[in-house]
Amino acid sequence: MKIKDRLALYFTLISTATLLGVLFSVYFIFIKFLENDFYDRLNDRAFIIAKLYLEADEISSDSLRKVRSEYLETLNGEVVRIYDKQNKPRFITDNQQFWPSEMIDQVRKSKKTRFKEGVRQTVGIFYKDNQGDFVILASAIDQSSYSRIGKLKAIMIVTFIIITLGLLLCSRWIAKRILKPLDIFIADVKKIKSNNLDFRVQENNNKDEINLLAQNFNQLMDHLEQAFILQKTFVANASHELRTPITSLLMEAEIALSQPRDTEEYQKALRSVIEDADKMNATINSLMSLAQADLELGNLQTEAFRVDDLLWNLQAHWNKKNNGKAQLHIEMQNLPTESERLKLVFNQSLLEIALNNIIANAFKFSNQQDVICTLTVTEQQLNIAIQDKGAGIAAADQSRIYEPFYTSSKDAALKGNGMGLYMANKIITLAKGELSFVSGSEGTTFLVSF
Repeated sequence: MKIKDRLALYFTLISTATLLGVLFSVYFIFIKFLENDFYDRLNDRAFIIAKLYLEADEISSDSLRKVRSEYLETLNGEVVRIYDKQNKPRFITDNQQFWPSEMIDQVRKSKKTRFKEGVRQTVGIFYKDNQGDFVILASAIDQSSYSRIGKLKAIMIVTFIIITLGLLLCSRWIAKRILKPLDIFIADVKKIKSNNLDFRVQENNNKDEINLLAQNFNQLMDHLEQAFILQKTFVANASHELRTPITSLLMEAEIALSQPRDTEEYQKALRSVIEDADKMNATINSLMSLAQADLELGNLQTEAFRVDDLLWNLQAHWNKKNNGKAQLHIEMQNLPTESERLKLVFNQSLLEIALNNIIANAFKFSNQQDVICTLTVTEQQLNIAIQDKGAGIAAADQSRIYEPFYTSSKDAALKGNGMGLYMANKIITLAKGELSFVSGSEGTTFLVSF
């Protein structure tokens, strides 16, 4: 059964159970009210009979019967008896005992009583008069009330059926309306295939469970998309970048073995094989680094850290690595008095990798000259400028420097694996930053802005 059907059913069951309880309460309260009302009528009838027969001494019995028949409505199955102290019926011509002496004595003892015998209701009163002590019992069947109760029961049954059907239809409509975002969510999920993992389900402004489900599902899709991209990127890069050095290595080995050669030629061939193996090893390491970086991006652990502390650590690392030959100079401009403005919330290790790649390129392409790193803080931004004194980036290469495995240098000594700037740009973009550069004949400046 669908959720909307279950909701409609549960709501209808609870509502109809409540309605049934209310109707039963009204029904039994109404019965009790009619019953008590009829008892009161019988009680009044008993007192009127007492006044007529016991206190109107000067009126004849025939006159009393005439007054009673003309002015007192005869009730259905009405029986009235006046008993003297010997429990014998008096005044009324019908001398049938009707009630036993035990019941008459009980009325005399309790002074006033009421009881029910099947559908017949009876009231008894004790009445003292100058003629003696009397017990008056009045009994009748409240036929009109039973008729009204029957009509009320029929009305309640029809009302219950109509309201139940109305509740079922209304609850079905309400459940359908409430769960409409869930239907939209399911329809959106059905649209997701392996070729459109970038598709996201709709999120509304309601802070309800369905919107929370959509948000969590979109977060899951982000991780899945990242995992698929990682797999596709790794496979594509590996197949593309490893094909060339492996082909070259096999060719060198086949040429070397194609005919007998002297020792020097074999050594030359082996050196060429080692060079190709080194390139392949560097490519494999780069691919592993890229895969690891992508994996870390997909499971990003963030923390708050100070950017100036990170730059001082980088300076100590590079100055020690270069052994005093080329220095990384750190400059600070417009530093704020509040330390919070120097903090970023990101993965510190990843940002360190990105800045290290940019600084490594600056040293390499400036022929190991000093590099200047400047930290500037404004009201709107936090900027890190890394400036080298190299020959600059050729205009033809500037649009491609962020592509993976692309290297612009023709010098074998400077030629890298083309992964540094690609990874740096990817990490900085993820940190909601921007990587740009300005390059000329007097050097290149990379600007990292947050």
